[in-house]
Amino acid sequence: MDAVTYISTFSRFGKPVTDLSRIGRLLELLGRPQDKLRFIHIAGTNGKGSIAEMLSETLCAAGYKTGLFTSPYILTFYDRIRINGVNIPAGALDALMDELSPLLEQSPDRDSITQFEVTQAAAFVWFARQGCDVVVLEAGLGGLLDSTNIIEAPLCSVIGSIGLDHTAILGSTVAEIAFQKAGIIKPGRPCVLSAGAPEDAGAVFRRKAAREGSRLVIPDMTLCRVLYSDLTGSRFVYRGKEYRTSMAGAHQVTNAVTVIEALRLIKAELPVSDDDIRTGIARARLCGRTELISRDPDVILDGSHNPDGTAALAALLAQNAGREVCCVIGMHTDKNAAEAIANLLPHVTEFYPVSGFSDRDIPASDLAEIIRKAGGHAVLSQGEITRIISSVISARPGAVTLIAGSLYLVSYVKARQNAVKGLSEGAKERI
Repeated sequence: MDAVTYISTFSRFGKPVTDLSRIGRLLELLGRPQDKLRFIHIAGTNGKGSIAEMLSETLCAAGYKTGLFTSPYILTFYDRIRINGVNIPAGALDALMDELSPLLEQSPDRDSITQFEVTQAAAFVWFARQGCDVVVLEAGLGGLLDSTNIIEAPLCSVIGSIGLDHTAILGSTVAEIAFQKAGIIKPGRPCVLSAGAPEDAGAVFRRKAAREGSRLVIPDMTLCRVLYSDLTGSRFVYRGKEYRTSMAGAHQVTNAVTVIEALRLIKAELPVSDDDIRTGIARARLCGRTELISRDPDVILDGSHNPDGTAALAALLAQNAGREVCCVIGMHTDKNAAEAIANLLPHVTEFYPVSGFSDRDIPASDLAEIIRKAGGHAVLSQGEITRIISSVISARPGAVTLIAGSLYLVSYVKARQNAVKGLSEGAKERI
């Protein structure tokens, strides 16, 4: 069967859950594959994907067979399930779902199991059968009631930045959202919380860690010195050792330091060398995270889709003060578009709102109105998105062209890379 088509027959969001019994029953049917694996579990509002990629690259550099489960996908559904950086082959996933589908169809939860849960379950089976030494596991939404939280004793829990996102599901305050994220802290297992969490969120994590007997580490950024940071990445010194990121932005330094501390916490169970960590952090690249896809003209893809994400993006743009920035932007209806856009206003010369990349995107005309009300200059253009991007690059060759607002927009552009005109030579191969 075609696995992706079959998985799409399951519910996209499923019925709301109050516990993890549904994913528990599903994994019982499949022989509890999670019990054969070791995990590093990652949650957070922003930074999860970057942290996961850095951890995966480091563990691969150290010689471990490393599984990686992430969401959403950018280029292809299969990039959600990787081993040592290689996507699960389409044929392998098809064969796996041929085998698992009779069990899934027998489940009393057939009508409420989600696509995410089915994909996660298949990933666990695949990782176990392939003999992975460790799995880097990214939570889908929240933490406490996220299906990935079915694992019982991760080597370490890692929590990225905390901010307001998915408020209709996770809560309307930072403290409420932190409570959900803190759900991945497990008894007796260590946890790293990225530096810079709001104090009310930090208090939630400290209380949860104390209750669970978990050692909580929050990196001391006074031990970090950034040597340089530009569109190509950053060099920094932490605890006397020098590292380099290939992903741009000061927030990636914070993510890297989080990774360093996580690996320090579990070095007895999963030893890695300083050279492995340096190599992994430098190798880590993630589609659509302040990704420079072209030089001269400079074109950046960024999937930041909430206020905290665009604040980090704004900090990067501030390093290039004086240059014009033209932003092709698209956002989803469930995001705080006004606040996210407000962060970019001081750094963007013109916004070009687009829609048509997702069934949940804000119509371009409505997004233009949000931009104008926020005090920005919005230019409504007709035509398909890649044509709009091409015309912006052509009209402003000396400016930075920024494509931002949603990972779904990033995915749309990536899938149509050959239609984008004006990128520097070799840029299409790097997309």
